[in-house]
Amino acid sequence: MQFLIELEQLLQSRYKERPDDSYTTRLFDGGRDRILKKIGEEAGEVIIAAKNPDRSELIYESADLLFHLQVLLVDAGISIEEISQELETRHQPKKA
Repeated sequence: MQFLIELEQLLQSRYKERPDDSYTTRLFDGGRDRILKKIGEEAGEVIIAAKNPDRSELIYESADLLFHLQVLLVDAGISIEEISQELETRHQPKKA
C-alpha cells in the first residue's frame, strides 16, 4: 500500500508541474477523455490476460490498469486513501 501512496504523490507532482518529457503529463493534458480511453484499453487487456494461463501477464496488465486508475483519481482530486476508506467501510460487518 505504501508504494501506491508514493505513486499518488508522484502523479500529483506531475499534475501540478507538467514536465514536458512525462507520459503522465500527456495523459493529463489530453483531459479526462484521454485518461478514460486508456482505462478502457487497460481494462480490456486485463480481461484478456485473465483468460490466459500466464499469471505474469495478468499481473503486468493489472499494474497498467491500476496506474491509469490512479491517474484518473488524481485528475478527479480523489486520494487512494479515500478509496481505501470506502473499501474498509464496505468490509465492516453490518449491525443488526
